[in-house]
Amino acid sequence: MRVATLAADDDFEGWRDAARSLIAERVPAADVVWQVGQQPTDLFGDEAILDTGAPAFRVPRGFVDLAKTVVLHADPSRFALLYAMLERLIVQPRLIDDKADPALRRLEEMAKAVRRDVHKMRAFLRFREVPEGETTRFVAWFEPDHHIVRANAPFFVDRFGSMRWSILTPDVSLFWDGATLSEGPGATKADAPDGDPVEDVWKTYYASIFNPARLKPGAMLKEMPRKYWKNMPETALVPALIAGAQAREAQMIEQSRAAPLGGNSDGAWAALRDEASACRRCPLWQPATQTVFGEGPVDAEMMVVGEQPGDQEDLAGRPFVGPAGQVFDRAMAAAEIDRTRVYVTNAVKHFKFEPRGKRRIHSKPVAGEIDACRWWIEHERGIIRPKMTIALGATAARSLLGRTVTIVRERGRVVPLADGGAGWITVHPSYLLRLPDKAQAEDEFARFVEDLRQAAAQIA
Repeated sequence: MRVATLAADDDFEGWRDAARSLIAERVPAADVVWQVGQQPTDLFGDEAILDTGAPAFRVPRGFVDLAKTVVLHADPSRFALLYAMLERLIVQPRLIDDKADPALRRLEEMAKAVRRDVHKMRAFLRFREVPEGETTRFVAWFEPDHHIVRANAPFFVDRFGSMRWSILTPDVSLFWDGATLSEGPGATKADAPDGDPVEDVWKTYYASIFNPARLKPGAMLKEMPRKYWKNMPETALVPALIAGAQAREAQMIEQSRAAPLGGNSDGAWAALRDEASACRRCPLWQPATQTVFGEGPVDAEMMVVGEQPGDQEDLAGRPFVGPAGQVFDRAMAAAEIDRTRVYVTNAVKHFKFEPRGKRRIHSKPVAGEIDACRWWIEHERGIIRPKMTIALGATAARSLLGRTVTIVRERGRVVPLADGGAGWITVHPSYLLRLPDKAQAEDEFARFVEDLRQAAAQIA
């Protein structure tokens, strides 16, 4: 009997090296005992002297990815199960594609549970602000089901890189000082703060976007199990919101009959804007000067969505103030639409550019960047609830519809949106600036004005 000792519960490299050595020595899975750290050694086992210089061998790439995930599972048998599967794959490489194999199915179920736990940590971890001398640190408490904390660290470093934070868990703690990630021992919930003043703003926002007409308690509990509620400030509101859902739904219906305008929630919009100022949903925030959020009346009947901030918008922190914005303003005036009564925003909230000398040249957002920012557009529309949303260009259209859009095919007609609202697709004003022929530019400007006029007529 051989004993393989790993350094930590999530020690994939240690498991890989041990497995490589054991395979080289032709040690069968039944003759290996796996343990972590200083656990008591098997009474009938001899300590394995593992040759980490053992020759490498080929295994399907899918198994390597599977093993990296399964190692994070809390099941003590995971290392043995992986080694047994590896032993079989050496002889039967195509076994990795046999979805009916019971051992493979068990490993895939374990990997699925780990991925779900990773998602839950990212979705339900909540930082609380704690004074630390002349600076501030943000501290969060989380209780994972599996050994995912170290594997999840790069996500939090990337998303909250500008903050000083600590993530405390029962087994291990992570500390980020803005430049270096360090690790400490496990903690208890008592070591984490109970709340901070910002939570009142977050609760205000959460309560304002709660839609009783879409309430499905079963689905909500499946996606957000009660075990996570104790660490999330907004969940304190959930029982009362659920209890009053029927009355609130009736109130919403009555209010919608009496008031034709939109959501009218200044507090919710301000909370959303403040949250967006620290957005890290994609890498575009890093070179940009700041988040450029939407602006306009929160009871606007019309919302206009552009592509992204330009150079001047990035510096000013306001949408539609550059050359394309000036064309847009002229077109709105020509269409006899009161610009001050329109909410304007962009599909992507940070300026994407390529530096060329001292200039910053606009670069078109890719699908992943557009989709990452859809969260903000959806919440802006949820608060404003416009009767008509105009998409300027293909990027804005994709943001609204969630799919690639060909402007020439869908321009100038009402497009139903998923939330029941009405959409309208036209060109982006920057397109007009790029036209070299003056006569063509004038014709296209007139057509753009007509698009805006027709969109406004739909809600007149």
